[in-house]
Amino acid sequence: MLKEIKYLIFLLLVSFFLFFTGKYYFSDDNKKNSFRSLSNIDKKIGIYSEKLPVLENDTKDIIHYVEKSDRNKKKKFNFWKLLD
Repeated sequence: MLKEIKYLIFLLLVSFFLFFTGKYYFSDDNKKNSFRSLSNIDKKIGIYSEKLPVLENDTKDIIHYVEKSDRNKKKKFNFWKLLD
């Protein structure tokens, strides 16, 4: 008897928690507050992006290409000779 009452109380607590959480989550006040915070974040990002400095491109001609002739000079090693 006591075990069934304990399970009933647990079931009621979980169901109340889910009910009140869903009620708050889908309420109009929560939707308004979340929309306001998202619009404030967009405004802050816009203000911050206007203040960002633009850096000059200093990566021009930074890549040096290697000749193919350097790659052909690889020395071939034999595994057993390396162990000696």
